[in-house]
Amino acid sequence: MFGVAGYVDLLSRCGEARAIVRIQAALLTSGQLPRSVELHDALIRALSRSARPHLALPLYAHLLRAGLLPTPHTLPSLLKSMALSPAVPGAAVLALTVHTHAVKLGLDRFVLVSNALIRVHAGFLGSLADGLLLLRTAAAVDASTFNTLITAYARAGRLADARALFDEMPARNAVSWSAMVNGYVQAGDGREALRIFARMQAEDVRPDDTVLVGVLAACAQHGALEQGKWVHGYLKAHGIKINLFFGTALVDMYSKCGEVQLAMDVFERMQYKNVLAWTTMIKGLAMHGRGSEAVMLFAQMESSGIRPDDIAFIGVLCACTHAGLVDKGRELFDSMVRKYGIKPKIEHYGCMVDLLARNGFLYEAKEMIQKMPMEPDALIWGALMAGCRFHKNVEFAEYVAKHWILLEPDKSGAYVLLSNIYAASGRHASAREIRHLMREKGVDKTPGCSTVEVNGVIHQFIVGDLSHPRIKDILSKWYEIDTRIRLEEGYIPDMKEVLLDIEEEEKEGALSRHSEKLAIAFALISISDNMPIRIFKNLRVCHDCHHVTKLISKVYGREIVVRDRTRFHLFKEGTCSCKDYW
Repeated sequence: MFGVAGYVDLLSRCGEARAIVRIQAALLTSGQLPRSVELHDALIRALSRSARPHLALPLYAHLLRAGLLPTPHTLPSLLKSMALSPAVPGAAVLALTVHTHAVKLGLDRFVLVSNALIRVHAGFLGSLADGLLLLRTAAAVDASTFNTLITAYARAGRLADARALFDEMPARNAVSWSAMVNGYVQAGDGREALRIFARMQAEDVRPDDTVLVGVLAACAQHGALEQGKWVHGYLKAHGIKINLFFGTALVDMYSKCGEVQLAMDVFERMQYKNVLAWTTMIKGLAMHGRGSEAVMLFAQMESSGIRPDDIAFIGVLCACTHAGLVDKGRELFDSMVRKYGIKPKIEHYGCMVDLLARNGFLYEAKEMIQKMPMEPDALIWGALMAGCRFHKNVEFAEYVAKHWILLEPDKSGAYVLLSNIYAASGRHASAREIRHLMREKGVDKTPGCSTVEVNGVIHQFIVGDLSHPRIKDILSKWYEIDTRIRLEEGYIPDMKEVLLDIEEEEKEGALSRHSEKLAIAFALISISDNMPIRIFKNLRVCHDCHHVTKLISKVYGREIVVRDRTRFHLFKEGTCSCKDYW
């Protein structure tokens, strides 16, 4: 009924790759492959969708030997097969040869072929410049032509070039918007991803699944809870099933936006959960300080028949770290190797070093570093330094700093932590020396940055920056806060870790301009009393800001959630969920 070509095409659409391969092998071996361009096209197209795309190459050679000419439908599938077969010897040369055939036969004037050539040059061959040249000189272009290059630029991290092409497009489709949203997400710029999405909505373009998952990831990055809730509501309103991908994205978004219970609600309603979904929920509980629950969930995952992978173990070991579960962490680290045969990566060692160091087992942590089968990186030394800071061990901190600075001489982490440890222990001269060394080397401290969402708008505050339009109201509110917590709670600023070469009065001023304090003051004048305040900060919360936020939660009767670089802090009635362990 179908003929050989129709039968092959049907099999390819059904995913019967093995059957296609057997047909091809039988026809080639017997020498009975019909002299038919249609059949060759069908086989090459089918193989480009299969698990063995490289087998399309001998078919193309057979086509040419048979004296047949490729069609505009042959080359796109063939080029796709080549891009999926980078390990084939000479694949790059073959791709250029096919490009030559396309030009010689005049097939490059067809949009399908032109787009395939752009895709193979910008992606497989890695030449974005050649891809752009092909776009500029193409006989005809469509949205797919631009989308191909925009996606390639985004994947290469060249967002400015991708954006320029995006803005130049005469007409955009859902793929165009998806490429930009997800490109910004991959670059860590959730804020710009959300701006693009807002523009997409203003132009009345209906988002597809890929865009919506990307927007949820952007909300997770930027702490945009209201926008994340809007996406969740959109899915419900349009009857879109919360499948594995949406479910996992929602769990991640709610967890990272401070609503771990909503994340758990979504997780429990998911019909199917893979190891990534379980791991995402385990990590969510961990970062909210609910380590015991995360460990229990990990055990539930195991009992449900899901085999944990190396990422799942990173999640559960982080949970042990945040909850101080040293013995359980040791047990899990051992079971990873003994029970599952998973070779620990540097991230697993980092979790264990952090767990041990924060709980005072500094020498055991040091011994683990010395026995690691790989060289420790800056994250390993940073974890050990955090333990030194928590336990005020100056001698150990000096040992760590020497190793850490060798790895990152131009970054501020080791210098700042060591300086703070010196200051906290009363060694002010040593702290000044470290700060002086930073200035000599031109090492700048990463400025603190905090954001807060009010009525769907993200407001950003940078330490010491007084450029917010409502800064007068914010500073007035901070003066009120400072007065109340001093009078009602006896607050005295903790200035141990403030720069040492300024006067005492200036130190207090510097503390008052920390980004999270400005953000909290703004939230108190902008968010109704019955709503929680959610702050997101790029750095670890300092001791003074942590103490002040506890006092504000008590004096003002507000629930304040702060997400810093490592975890969430829930401040309520003068206490923090981290139990002052962060």
